[in-house]
Amino acid sequence: MPNPLADALTISKSTDSCKRFAELEDGNVVTYAEFFDGARQIASLITSCGIKPGDRVAVMVEKSIAVLQTYLGSVMSGAAFLPLNPAYTDSEVRFFLQDASPSLFICDPARQDTLSTSAKSEGVRDVLTLDANGSGSLKNRIHYARRDCDPVPRSYDDLAAILYTSGTTGRPKGAMLSHGSLVSNAATLKSLWRFTKSDVLLHALPVHHTHGLFVATNVALMAGCSLLYFQKFDAEKIVRALARATVMMGVPTFYTRLLKREEISKSELSNMRLFISGSAPLRTETHREWERRTGHRILERYGMTEANMIASIPYDGPRKPGTVGIPLPGVQTRICDPETGRIVPEGEIGMLEVRGSGMFSGYWNMPDKTRREHREGGFFMTGDLARVDEDSFLAIEGRAKDLIISGGMNIYPKEVEAVIDDVPGILESAVFAAPHEDFGEGVVAAVVADSEVEVTEREIRDHIAANLAKYKHPKHIAFRKFLPRNSMGKVQKTMLRDEHGTVFASC
Repeated sequence: MPNPLADALTISKSTDSCKRFAELEDGNVVTYAEFFDGARQIASLITSCGIKPGDRVAVMVEKSIAVLQTYLGSVMSGAAFLPLNPAYTDSEVRFFLQDASPSLFICDPARQDTLSTSAKSEGVRDVLTLDANGSGSLKNRIHYARRDCDPVPRSYDDLAAILYTSGTTGRPKGAMLSHGSLVSNAATLKSLWRFTKSDVLLHALPVHHTHGLFVATNVALMAGCSLLYFQKFDAEKIVRALARATVMMGVPTFYTRLLKREEISKSELSNMRLFISGSAPLRTETHREWERRTGHRILERYGMTEANMIASIPYDGPRKPGTVGIPLPGVQTRICDPETGRIVPEGEIGMLEVRGSGMFSGYWNMPDKTRREHREGGFFMTGDLARVDEDSFLAIEGRAKDLIISGGMNIYPKEVEAVIDDVPGILESAVFAAPHEDFGEGVVAAVVADSEVEVTEREIRDHIAANLAKYKHPKHIAFRKFLPRNSMGKVQKTMLRDEHGTVFASC
């Protein structure tokens, strides 16, 4: 019996094992043979730890090649990979350990003392460490692990990974992704975007997120191409590396920052064949300025944690700013009235609903929530407002679920509001987005304080810093006497956006 995802991601091992898999920032090179060898050792280690098929392996470490090997090793062992943002605070991590009940937790050595205590209290069987340089107890223990273990048999419906995505209620939801959904989506993207073993993908995305892990990495491994592997986005380093790449995947922030570099020009990017943008809307101005400066039209695509990639601008043909293309093969979409579920007339805005082979299997431990998010017939309600234009291209018009996407990262206002409201002296708060040239959207918090209690902005920010990852922090805090409400008592965030929507105009 095969292991569908492991088989797909190691398809190049028999013919291209000596080929360069990744070049790191320091110039060191990892071959495919070395990469697969390390992944097999980690798979053997996971199995030796008593991890059974379907058990969760939680990983919260800085980006490195070892993280990708741990991902592949988890898949080979039959476990479900659970990547967590290393920016999470200790209190945030405790929730994930409690909810997902991983059998193995891998964290940074610098946070081992506090996180080990939390992990043990939540019943985690084993805790290992791994830092950005690949050092830690994980490396020490794989030194003795076997290199010749075979992947554990799994089916297309078996769980391969869980990715948490916050909900509007504030409780994160674990989207369960099967072997079949990840294989199907990556194979489709590889074909649509014409990846081959000759490509060199510039990889500067985080690998705790679907974009950097399941889009960039899965597609690269299935194509057998090479990576220029950066721990994080650094415009100066990226500009120098583009001359040796053929493809770059990024979020809109990458492109806005690169456009500030004088070196970006047609001559410097002559080797590139494709620029892809996703995870957040790309401004029309950015799209047009990139084409003017480089001669390349950015290819936009649209997806979400629960559905992998849903739509893409075709490789050939027009790449229209403000649209995300057409549904991927095997994906069905429809635009419906959010309340009634009736399909709206062509050209009108409604909620985007989707079904297909790349869909998630449901929310971990939340069967009722899973049912509520689906219509009859299996269509998933994305919560995104969209329309279909005259060329049958999807255009995303907004987010019914009040989601903020800043620098490609999802931020849910309710979670931030709950932390702010916990500050002594704060009566209430409302968190929303304002346009930001660099991040696409910046987080704004409107707060109402008790008139008899002195609360400073520094006190609020200190409390937020202790409880939320940095990317969720408001970039602007506005003190108000009251929050605008409608007749039903609901806070009118539209009015707040109108009043504070230009706070980042000078950014």
